[in-house]
Amino acid sequence: MYRQFEIMYLLMNKKGATAKELAEHFGVSQRTIYRDIDTLSLAGIPVYTEKGKGGGIGLQPEFVLNKSILSEQEQNEILTALQGLISIKTSASDQILNKLSMIFNKNTVKWLEVDFSGWGFDDNNIFQDFKTAILEKRIVEFEYFGSSGGMTYRQIEPVQLWFKSKTWYVRGFCLTRNGMRTFRLTRIKNQKVTDKYFPERNPEEIISKEKNEETEKKILKIKLKIAPQMFYRMFDDFGVYIPKKQKDESYTVTLNIPENDWIYNIILSYGEFIEVLSPKHVQNTIKEKSRKIYQKYL
Repeated sequence: MYRQFEIMYLLMNKKGATAKELAEHFGVSQRTIYRDIDTLSLAGIPVYTEKGKGGGIGLQPEFVLNKSILSEQEQNEILTALQGLISIKTSASDQILNKLSMIFNKNTVKWLEVDFSGWGFDDNNIFQDFKTAILEKRIVEFEYFGSSGGMTYRQIEPVQLWFKSKTWYVRGFCLTRNGMRTFRLTRIKNQKVTDKYFPERNPEEIISKEKNEETEKKILKIKLKIAPQMFYRMFDDFGVYIPKKQKDESYTVTLNIPENDWIYNIILSYGEFIEVLSPKHVQNTIKEKSRKIYQKYL
């Protein structure tokens, strides 16, 4: 989309260009340029090609990008959305933002910034790789370190980058497991966007299926007692829940949450500042995990 918009912008500001010139400008093949021209034509842009000496690619002279078809609010929404893309450092979006700002005669506001650095993850390339693969419908292969332990090799058809609970994930159809899967970006290593293309999929349909499968998992109703020193973490880890303050200044909170390794690891990370009040089998699991930790230091 970004390249196609810039092709249109370039053609608006000059009489024409050859496919070779455009291919060299964008660093792609001439075949890709012709596909972009077909896409623009199907979108109603009066672009044409002429063969032979003096020919090339151009726009009908009467074509003008009519900014009046967009309301003031719509123009602001477009610029705001593009500003958000720049914050996650997507390529070319800053150029498009500058050009649209000039067309709309508006100043931009840096309303959002996303920083991948620190806390053990500072590689923006992985985000850019998956964005490219999603838009171009290309298979990605990588090594993945799952929660079950060990490394596995995966090939996926990515359909969506997803930000959930302070972490970035990628959703896609896993060819290795033959099903929809979600992968945490920080656990992906040595990713490669291949030259293999995959057919159109309906991301909303397969994401909806994945959500339905998630809700079918066992939901745990757990009651926790948390010391005041860890009061702030209840909001970081469990979201907006209303805790009950006890006479000893501690807090109790009841959660309905899928039972998996994540909740046990969270509980253990609170150390001596948390107590599982119920259910009993969760208490026993925490006891066993704590015992194994203790035995390592005997």
